[in-house]
Amino acid sequence: MELRQLSYVEAVARYGGFTRAAERLHVAQSAVSAQIRALEAELGLALFARTTRKVALTPAGELFVARARRVLAELDGARTEISEITAVVSGRVSIGATAHLGPYDLPQALARFRDRFPGIALRLRSGLLTGLLGAVDAGELDLVVGPVHGALPARFDALPLTDEQLLLALPLGHTLARSGRLTLGEARDEPFVSLPAGNGLRWILDDAARSAGFTPRVEFESATVAGIRELVAAGLGVGLLSRAVAEGAHGPAVAVRHLHPTPVHPPIGVMHSRDRPLSPAAQSCRHHLVEVAGRQSDPSHRHSGDEPE
Repeated sequence: MELRQLSYVEAVARYGGFTRAAERLHVAQSAVSAQIRALEAELGLALFARTTRKVALTPAGELFVARARRVLAELDGARTEISEITAVVSGRVSIGATAHLGPYDLPQALARFRDRFPGIALRLRSGLLTGLLGAVDAGELDLVVGPVHGALPARFDALPLTDEQLLLALPLGHTLARSGRLTLGEARDEPFVSLPAGNGLRWILDDAARSAGFTPRVEFESATVAGIRELVAAGLGVGLLSRAVAEGAHGPAVAVRHLHPTPVHPPIGVMHSRDRPLSPAAQSCRHHLVEVAGRQSDPSHRHSGDEPE
């Protein structure tokens, strides 16, 4: 018994005749007839009752076709699964990432993914969140890793990777550095160091200060949060920094204090378009990024960088 014989029997039963079955299978009718006769001879019974007008299944044929369809369905399922596995091991994933991802170690996560799937080509682009999401819309990127703001457009889906906390960074020896937990309002008379207007961290500072009843006096702007830490350490002002940056091993020492209420920093997550299905390779990468997020809660994984825009 051969697989093609099962396919031929199923096709004749489905299309009601040898001629139609042969047309759908793109083979000669004589080949279909010969293979089914050979199968009937092997089984020792007729599967079809043939007349000059039609071809009908015999009772034995009905039982056989039911079994054959289950076998063929299982084989189709196996082909699909194998095809998906092949796509995963040979695909390509383009990822965008904002410069600062809090405690989430994206390079480590991607290195582990490449070890698991060495045949998948990875491409990483850094940039501002708005531009990266635009690249997803344009089909240039599959995934974006960055801050998931509440205003994220509904056309994007997001899964959280890690939370981040904002602290007030002050020069060593500053009067407020001797206090315990502060309110942001207690720093209302201090010069602030921040990112330029229009960036995520600057928006958070402005919003938190507004809630505290004042407008922050930003005297120094930096293009990076690493630069904010350097300016604060030099005594030029105070500033909001994520905990990963303020307490990170890289950079000059600063004093840090918790704020009450704590300004809300958006969680870091992985985003993709709801309008365009992810490839098997991109799906595997997205799942992997979420999977390893829990393993990176150890403080030794934290690193500094640029604040998300």
